[in-house]
Amino acid sequence: MKKRLSIFICVFVVVSAVVAEKRFVMLDKVVAVVGNSSVSYSDMKQYANQIIEQRRAQGYTSDRDPHYEALENLMMQKLLYNQALLDSLEINQSDVVQRVEQQVQSMVDEAGSITALEKRSHMAIYHIRDLLRRQLEEQSYAQTMQQSVTSKTKIVPGEVERFYAKLDKDSLPVIAEQYMYAHITMFPKNMKEAKLRTRERLLEMRERIVTGKTRFATLARMYSVDGSAIHGGELEPAPLAGFVKPFADALSELKPGQVSEVVESEFGFHLIQLIDRKGQLYHCRHILLRPTYTIEEIVAPMRDLDSIVNLIKKDSLSFEEAAKRHSDDKHSKMNGGIVTNHDLLERYSAFDAKLTATKFLREDFGAMGGKSIDDYNAISRMREGEISQPYRSTDMMGNELVKVVKLLKVIPPHNASLEEDYLRLKEMALAEKQEREFKAWLDKKIASMYIYIAPEFRKGDFANKNWVKYAKK
Repeated sequence: MKKRLSIFICVFVVVSAVVAEKRFVMLDKVVAVVGNSSVSYSDMKQYANQIIEQRRAQGYTSDRDPHYEALENLMMQKLLYNQALLDSLEINQSDVVQRVEQQVQSMVDEAGSITALEKRSHMAIYHIRDLLRRQLEEQSYAQTMQQSVTSKTKIVPGEVERFYAKLDKDSLPVIAEQYMYAHITMFPKNMKEAKLRTRERLLEMRERIVTGKTRFATLARMYSVDGSAIHGGELEPAPLAGFVKPFADALSELKPGQVSEVVESEFGFHLIQLIDRKGQLYHCRHILLRPTYTIEEIVAPMRDLDSIVNLIKKDSLSFEEAAKRHSDDKHSKMNGGIVTNHDLLERYSAFDAKLTATKFLREDFGAMGGKSIDDYNAISRMREGEISQPYRSTDMMGNELVKVVKLLKVIPPHNASLEEDYLRLKEMALAEKQEREFKAWLDKKIASMYIYIAPEFRKGDFANKNWVKYAKK
């Protein structure tokens, strides 16, 4: 289940315009300092422009000056970042590197070439990459710090009931349209063979690397499906905790320059080369491949599912029995194929039967919600009781599969009730409690951390007046 916390910081989106701002650095000025970090006027201006664009796109109006909203959000990010460093929190450095490379590639594509991007931004590509890395690292530390604070907040059933009881019955939260559905999934029958082919490809690459025929970085650029491919597979130095366990285990055994055997992780198959190690920081590069299938290998399970659907439509087989006999989804096959959030809970080690959800909002489909957008595209065009045609999709880990879905029920928008929407109300109650406790934590940190705001900005519209109250003269 996702936590929706309204006071969560608005992430400062890093786009090419950020880089373009830097050409005016000589005209820039510091408008605020939090701990050891400063907020520049150009950063505030850029963030304010993003807020204005978001409001325009969403048709949202506000009496609040976007410049002060931007300044406050940036000061909160700086505070969280500094506290994260004080608390020695760790972030996933490999994730930061991947996001950097994705954004750099997006900027290059937009500009037309690396040369064009460098000319437009007045900086070398390595400088652009370093700038983005530092900004994304700061955001990641800030988010990790905030999650560290809010994750300690728990809620019990009595609190949910009290939260619901105090709500104005004439303005109860409206629960948007929800879907209940079931599915039957099939992986290509030769998944083992596909994995074996992937291993063999990587072993061939390893042989070319260790015999000196081809450089590791060259093969990474040519074949790796990871975002780091553009940089020769190279990742920023990070502690072992910053990598998934199989990757970290293999990396810990390597000596500088050594290439690992093929390593399987939740993301696919890797070759890893240790560049160097300084203290607890491992600097490495890798090549990532995922199993791929031929058209015939994908078509085969589609034929099987098509035959199963025909039997169901002829009443020769029930959907529930078909799921039990044929589905490869361990979370639903014994429950008539009914889709739940068990895969998401299991992924994040938060499995609790009390958190089981079978009703999904539109926002639950997609990368952030855990359910495939392919499923939404199918069920949103169906009527209750209908079964889709087989279609290709992927599971949460990115593995290819084929599936059919049956739309069980569409729950129209309605005012929330304890009986029908307990889990959604629990989310709301938890979010309110998290917001309250985070604000109390934030007030204490503002009071104890060094805060400076340029005099001309101190009379601004800050949601938290403590920023100005504790700002040094």
